[in-house]
Amino acid sequence: MSAYIVEAIQKGILETLEMTFFSALISYLIGLPLGVILYATSKGRLLENTILNGVLGTIVNVLRSLPFLILLVLLIPFTRFVTGSSIGTVASIVPLTVGAIPIVARMVESSLYEVQPGIIEAATSMGASPLYILLHFILPEATPSLLQGAAINVATVLGYSAMAGVIGGGGLGAIALQYGYYRYQKDVLWTTVALLIVMVMLIQESGTWLSKKNRKV
Repeated sequence: MSAYIVEAIQKGILETLEMTFFSALISYLIGLPLGVILYATSKGRLLENTILNGVLGTIVNVLRSLPFLILLVLLIPFTRFVTGSSIGTVASIVPLTVGAIPIVARMVESSLYEVQPGIIEAATSMGASPLYILLHFILPEATPSLLQGAAINVATVLGYSAMAGVIGGGGLGAIALQYGYYRYQKDVLWTTVALLIVMVMLIQESGTWLSKKNRKV
């Protein structure tokens, strides 16, 4: 590979990490409380509210069921409104975030369901409020599962970022498409694929390590 291609790949790695980091961060700022609300308002839970749970659940399910490539195209007007452009690294963060929010919400909800009912019953018997129970009993108890889920979600966002190259997004996906596919440079294609695999594996292993470290014996 030429020095120009090597430089482009190095830039692509940084762009991929930038897209993944900010998309994952924003999606968790929205998806985490959304997942907590979905859990708390479900039937038989602390703040049972079937109407709110049904509305939020439907929105999450609709967004989650859309293939990411279709979501990329559908969000082009919204992306242009938010960032002033529909192409580039910054613009790609918008659809990546929107696509990740429902996944985060459902993953958080699932992790909270793993908390033993006895812990909630004990906290309730002590007179703790629903909010206190959520913040000081349920979330801490679910932390290992939440960390494991976070690693999976970040790895998913990283995979989605590669697809952003289809609509002019930056990162390794764009390089793989422009050089590896359109220009038939197979070495570039396989190099970017290998880099993405390594990055996903590192994220997942980090999440597993953090989860085990925080898991109570």
